[in-house]
Amino acid sequence: MGTKTCSIYRGYRFPPAIIARAVWLYHRFALSLRDVEDLLAERGIEVSYETIHQWCARFGRQFARRIKARLGRRGDRWFLDEMVVSIGGRRRCLWRAVDQDGDVLDILVQKRKDTRSARRFFRKLLKGQGELPMGITTDKFGSYIAAKRQVMASVPHCRDRYANNWAAVSHAHTRMRERQMRGGRYAGYAQRFLSVFSQCHNLFRLGRHLLSAKNYRLLRARSFGTWATETCA
Repeated sequence: MGTKTCSIYRGYRFPPAIIARAVWLYHRFALSLRDVEDLLAERGIEVSYETIHQWCARFGRQFARRIKARLGRRGDRWFLDEMVVSIGGRRRCLWRAVDQDGDVLDILVQKRKDTRSARRFFRKLLKGQGELPMGITTDKFGSYIAAKRQVMASVPHCRDRYANNWAAVSHAHTRMRERQMRGGRYAGYAQRFLSVFSQCHNLFRLGRHLLSAKNYRLLRARSFGTWATETCA
Protein backbone atom coordinates (compact mmCIF):
# COMPACT_ATOMS: atom_id res chain seq x y z
CA MET A 1 0.00 0.00 0.00
CA GLY A 2 2.73 2.43 0.95
CA THR A 3 4.81 1.80 -2.18
CA LYS A 4 1.78 2.06 -4.43
CA THR A 5 0.65 5.27 -2.74
CA CYS A 6 4.09 6.87 -2.83
CA SER A 7 4.43 6.11 -6.54
CA ILE A 8 1.84 8.79 -7.33
CA TYR A 9 4.39 11.42 -6.29
CA ARG A 10 7.05 10.22 -8.70
CA GLY A 11 8.46 13.12 -10.70
CA TYR A 12 7.42 15.79 -8.20
CA ARG A 13 10.14 17.97 -6.70
CA PHE A 14 8.49 18.51 -3.32
CA PRO A 15 8.25 15.74 -0.70
CA PRO A 16 4.88 13.93 -0.32
CA ALA A 17 4.39 15.43 3.16
CA ILE A 18 4.42 18.99 1.79
CA ILE A 19 2.08 18.19 -1.09
CA ALA A 20 -0.34 16.35 1.20
CA ARG A 21 -0.27 19.20 3.72
CA ALA A 22 -1.09 21.79 1.05
CA VAL A 23 -4.03 19.72 -0.18
CA TRP A 24 -5.21 19.21 3.40
CA LEU A 25 -5.03 22.91 4.27
CA TYR A 26 -7.02 23.92 1.19
CA HIS A 27 -9.80 21.37 1.71
CA ARG A 28 -9.91 21.36 5.50
CA PHE A 29 -10.16 25.11 6.16
CA ALA A 30 -11.78 28.12 4.48
CA LEU A 31 -8.50 29.20 2.88
CA SER A 32 -7.73 30.49 -0.58
CA LEU A 33 -4.84 29.10 -2.61
CA ARG A 34 -2.88 32.24 -1.80
CA ASP A 35 -3.57 31.72 1.90
CA VAL A 36 -2.09 28.24 1.66
CA GLU A 37 0.90 29.67 -0.23
CA ASP A 38 1.51 32.13 2.63
CA LEU A 39 1.19 29.46 5.32
CA LEU A 40 3.76 27.29 3.56
CA ALA A 41 6.04 30.29 2.99
CA GLU A 42 5.97 31.02 6.72
CA ARG A 43 7.48 27.54 7.16
CA GLY A 44 10.18 28.28 4.60
CA ILE A 45 8.47 26.38 1.76
CA GLU A 46 8.45 28.52 -1.38
CA VAL A 47 5.73 27.31 -3.74
CA SER A 48 3.28 29.28 -5.89
CA TYR A 49 -0.48 29.17 -5.52
CA GLU A 50 -0.72 27.87 -9.12
CA THR A 51 1.34 24.85 -8.13
CA ILE A 52 -0.86 24.28 -5.09
CA HIS A 53 -3.90 24.38 -7.38
CA GLN A 54 -2.29 21.73 -9.58
CA TRP A 55 -1.56 19.57 -6.55
CA CYS A 56 -5.18 19.79 -5.39
CA ALA A 57 -6.45 18.89 -8.86
CA ARG A 58 -3.96 16.05 -9.25
CA PHE A 59 -4.13 14.42 -5.82
CA GLY A 60 -7.33 15.59 -4.14
CA ARG A 61 -9.72 13.04 -5.63
CA GLN A 62 -7.26 10.20 -5.12
CA PHE A 63 -6.96 11.11 -1.45
CA ALA A 64 -10.75 11.34 -1.15
CA ARG A 65 -11.30 7.89 -2.69
CA ARG A 66 -8.79 6.31 -0.34
CA ILE A 67 -10.22 8.01 2.73
CA LYS A 68 -13.75 7.00 1.72
CA ALA A 69 -12.64 3.38 1.36
CA ARG A 70 -10.77 3.54 4.67
CA LEU A 71 -13.77 4.91 6.58
CA GLY A 72 -15.97 2.14 5.20
CA ARG A 73 -19.67 2.06 4.45
CA ARG A 74 -21.66 4.89 5.99
CA GLY A 75 -25.07 4.77 7.72
CA ASP A 76 -28.16 3.06 6.34
CA ARG A 77 -30.56 5.99 6.65
CA TRP A 78 -30.17 8.71 4.06
CA PHE A 79 -31.16 12.36 4.35
CA LEU A 80 -31.25 14.20 1.03
CA ASP A 81 -31.48 17.87 0.24
CA GLU A 82 -30.68 20.27 -2.57
CA MET A 83 -29.41 23.83 -2.67
CA VAL A 84 -28.82 26.41 -5.37
CA VAL A 85 -25.22 27.55 -5.82
CA SER A 86 -23.65 30.15 -8.08
CA ILE A 87 -20.92 28.78 -10.35
CA GLY A 88 -19.39 31.03 -12.97
CA GLY A 89 -22.28 33.46 -12.53
CA ARG A 90 -24.87 30.75 -13.28
CA ARG A 91 -27.28 29.02 -10.95
CA ARG A 92 -26.65 25.32 -10.42
CA CYS A 93 -28.26 22.74 -8.16
CA LEU A 94 -26.11 20.93 -5.62
CA TRP A 95 -27.65 17.65 -4.43
CA ARG A 96 -26.35 16.27 -1.13
CA ALA A 97 -26.99 13.16 0.96
CA VAL A 98 -25.90 12.57 4.55
CA ASP A 99 -26.47 9.63 6.87
CA GLN A 100 -27.96 9.53 10.37
CA ASP A 101 -24.58 10.45 11.85
CA GLY A 102 -24.24 13.56 9.71
CA ASP A 103 -21.51 12.14 7.47
CA VAL A 104 -21.72 13.19 3.82
CA LEU A 105 -22.52 10.22 1.57
CA ASP A 106 -22.22 11.96 -1.78
CA ILE A 107 -22.81 15.19 -3.67
CA LEU A 108 -23.75 15.97 -7.26
CA VAL A 109 -23.72 19.29 -9.12
CA GLN A 110 -26.36 19.54 -11.86
CA LYS A 111 -27.70 22.20 -14.19
CA ARG A 112 -31.32 21.56 -13.29
CA LYS A 113 -33.46 20.79 -10.29
CA ASP A 114 -35.81 18.19 -11.73
CA THR A 115 -36.73 14.50 -11.70
CA ARG A 116 -33.99 13.52 -14.12
CA SER A 117 -31.33 15.09 -11.91
CA ALA A 118 -32.82 13.53 -8.77
CA ARG A 119 -32.86 10.12 -10.46
CA ARG A 120 -29.24 10.48 -11.46
CA PHE A 121 -28.32 11.38 -7.90
CA PHE A 122 -30.17 8.34 -6.51
CA ARG A 123 -28.27 6.07 -8.86
CA LYS A 124 -24.95 7.67 -7.95
CA LEU A 125 -25.73 7.11 -4.29
CA LEU A 126 -26.64 3.46 -4.83
CA LYS A 127 -23.47 2.85 -6.80
CA GLY A 128 -21.33 4.44 -4.11
CA GLN A 129 -23.00 2.77 -1.12
CA GLY A 130 -23.51 -0.65 -2.66
CA GLU A 131 -27.00 -1.40 -1.31
CA LEU A 132 -30.40 0.08 -0.59
CA PRO A 133 -30.87 2.14 2.57
CA MET A 134 -33.30 1.31 5.36
CA GLY A 135 -35.09 4.55 4.60
CA ILE A 136 -34.67 7.98 3.05
CA THR A 137 -35.78 11.40 4.26
CA THR A 138 -36.31 14.40 1.97
CA ASP A 139 -38.23 17.63 1.87
CA LYS A 140 -41.51 17.84 -0.05
CA PHE A 141 -39.90 18.50 -3.45
CA GLY A 142 -41.94 16.42 -5.91
CA SER A 143 -39.02 15.18 -8.01
CA TYR A 144 -37.83 13.02 -5.11
CA ILE A 145 -41.06 11.02 -5.23
CA ALA A 146 -40.85 10.38 -8.97
CA ALA A 147 -37.15 9.52 -8.89
CA LYS A 148 -37.52 7.20 -5.91
CA ARG A 149 -40.40 5.38 -7.60
CA GLN A 150 -38.13 4.60 -10.54
CA VAL A 151 -34.92 3.74 -8.68
CA MET A 152 -35.77 2.44 -5.19
CA ALA A 153 -39.51 1.97 -4.98
CA SER A 154 -39.39 -0.39 -1.98
CA VAL A 155 -37.50 1.97 0.34
CA PRO A 156 -39.57 3.82 2.99
CA HIS A 157 -39.71 7.55 2.33
CA CYS A 158 -40.20 10.19 5.04
CA ARG A 159 -41.22 13.73 4.07
CA ASP A 160 -42.23 15.10 7.47
CA ARG A 161 -41.62 18.72 8.27
CA TYR A 162 -38.18 19.35 9.84
CA ALA A 163 -37.24 15.66 9.51
CA ASN A 164 -34.69 16.60 6.87
CA ASN A 165 -32.71 19.02 9.03
CA TRP A 166 -29.64 16.70 9.03
CA ALA A 167 -29.15 17.38 5.32
CA ALA A 168 -30.19 21.03 5.39
CA VAL A 169 -27.71 21.87 8.16
CA SER A 170 -24.88 20.16 6.27
CA HIS A 171 -25.06 22.87 3.60
CA ALA A 172 -23.58 25.44 6.00
CA HIS A 173 -19.96 24.44 5.37
CA THR A 174 -20.48 24.57 1.61
CA ARG A 175 -22.04 28.02 1.86
CA MET A 176 -18.99 29.23 3.74
CA ARG A 177 -16.64 27.94 1.05
CA GLU A 178 -18.89 29.25 -1.71
CA ARG A 179 -18.58 32.78 -0.32
CA GLN A 180 -14.83 32.46 0.17
CA MET A 181 -14.31 31.10 -3.37
CA ARG A 182 -16.81 33.59 -4.88
CA GLY A 183 -18.78 30.74 -6.36
CA GLY A 184 -16.05 29.22 -8.50
CA ARG A 185 -15.92 29.21 -12.29
CA TYR A 186 -16.80 25.72 -13.51
CA ALA A 187 -19.32 23.07 -12.48
CA GLY A 188 -16.73 20.32 -12.97
CA TYR A 189 -14.30 22.03 -10.63
CA ALA A 190 -17.04 22.52 -8.04
CA GLN A 191 -17.89 18.81 -8.23
CA ARG A 192 -14.25 17.78 -7.77
CA PHE A 193 -13.58 20.24 -4.97
CA LEU A 194 -16.72 19.39 -3.00
CA SER A 195 -16.12 15.65 -3.36
CA VAL A 196 -12.72 16.04 -1.68
CA PHE A 197 -14.01 18.64 0.77
CA SER A 198 -16.81 16.28 1.90
CA GLN A 199 -14.47 13.36 2.62
CA CYS A 200 -12.04 15.61 4.46
CA HIS A 201 -14.96 16.96 6.47
CA ASN A 202 -16.11 13.42 7.32
CA LEU A 203 -12.64 12.45 8.50
CA PHE A 204 -12.12 15.46 10.78
CA ARG A 205 -15.72 16.08 11.92
CA LEU A 206 -15.32 14.86 15.50
CA GLY A 207 -18.07 16.60 17.47
CA ARG A 208 -15.84 18.42 19.93
CA HIS A 209 -18.80 19.61 22.03
CA LEU A 210 -19.81 15.98 22.68
CA LEU A 211 -16.40 14.70 23.76
CA SER A 212 -14.02 15.11 26.65
CA ALA A 213 -10.72 16.79 25.81
CA LYS A 214 -8.87 13.48 26.15
CA ASN A 215 -11.17 11.57 23.80
CA TYR A 216 -11.20 14.43 21.33
CA ARG A 217 -7.41 14.42 21.15
CA LEU A 218 -7.35 10.66 20.67
CA LEU A 219 -9.87 10.80 17.82
CA ARG A 220 -8.12 13.76 16.25
CA ALA A 221 -4.80 11.90 16.36
CA ARG A 222 -6.48 8.92 14.71
CA SER A 223 -7.82 11.18 11.94
CA PHE A 224 -4.36 12.65 11.38
CA GLY A 225 -2.96 9.12 11.24
CA THR A 226 -5.54 8.07 8.64
CA TRP A 227 -4.73 11.12 6.53
CA ALA A 228 -0.99 10.48 6.75
CA THR A 229 -1.40 6.81 5.86
CA GLU A 230 -3.71 7.32 2.88
CA THR A 231 -1.64 10.19 1.46
CA CYS A 232 1.75 8.60 2.25
CA ALA A 233 2.66 11.76 4.15
